[in-house]
Amino acid sequence: MKKSDEFFINNKTTFLLGAVKLDDIPVKRTPEVAFIGRSNVGKSSLINAITNEKIAITSKLPGRTKQLNFFTVDDKINIVDLPGYGYAKVGKQQVENWTELMFKYFLGRVNLRKLFLLIDSRHGFKKNDEDIMSILDKSGVLYQVILTKTDKINKQEFEKVKKSIMAVANKHTAMFPEIISTSSSKGYGIDEIREVIYDLI
Repeated sequence: MKKSDEFFINNKTTFLLGAVKLDDIPVKRTPEVAFIGRSNVGKSSLINAITNEKIAITSKLPGRTKQLNFFTVDDKINIVDLPGYGYAKVGKQQVENWTELMFKYFLGRVNLRKLFLLIDSRHGFKKNDEDIMSILDKSGVLYQVILTKTDKINKQEFEKVKKSIMAVANKHTAMFPEIISTSSSKGYGIDEIREVIYDLI
């Protein structure tokens, strides 16, 4: 078993806090990784698979995550579950408040080592994904694309989506050129994400 797998399996992941405003965000300098994506992209399921625990709330209703949720693994690395963007069954003002909070977090978080941008492999990039990417480029946040739900498409569809994403990647300076393909239900790609995170500690 890889050291990265051992780290997540043998160490308990605990909830630190949920931030609804900038002052709530912890000031600790523990290295952090964050996960962001459209509502219902499978973000919570992926975080649960990585940590081997049911720490992030999963829901069939888009927009369930309403705050920046901070978790820590053995106090060595923080994992941040960011609110989903795009469709959400909440008011426009609340969505704007979440968005503003996330962007302030991006700009001021010096210990944010990497952001994982989750894309549903069945749909590829949408307009709001590229809007987020442009903001991340400007804020200088290094981010890496994770394709979710790859068990739900065939090989030909997967290659087509991957090719389109790489074409978009060339336009974004802060995007890491390597894509991680995952399936939370099947366990695909989980060890690869764990290794990327473990190397940041």
